[in-house]
Amino acid sequence: QVQPVESGGGLVQPGGSLTLSCAASGITLDGYAIGWFRQAPGKEREGVSCIPIPNSGTNAYSAESAKGRFTIPRDNSKNTVYLQMNSLKPEDTAVYYCAPSIACMVVGGNLIGFHSSGQGTQVIVSS
Repeated sequence: QVQPVESGGGLVQPGGSLTLSCAASGITLDGYAIGWFRQAPGKEREGVSCIPIPNSGTNAYSAESAKGRFTIPRDNSKNTVYLQMNSLKPEDTAVYYCAPSIACMVVGGNLIGFHSSGQGTQVIVSS
């Protein structure tokens, strides 16, 4: 069972930036597509962004709410994938999760086919 670990959440002011980390032991993350999800209070979990397996020729994914603001860099030397979030808004407040998959598969606007995520990391965007 793949069990990623998310970290890096915290309190940030609107317009600020934050970088979340996704690490996992026992697997090499660059052999997987990595999806980032979030769940705000009272709302369903939603897919935010996904980066495909390097050189796989498959597509990345970015939700409309994340386009132009969120990126997913990899650091293979640290076996870590990040979610770099810029220009944060109060509506970005949520618990953020990462999960691996074989590809960034989207059906009906939803990322599907992912392994289990970790416990998540809380992001609060507030002044």
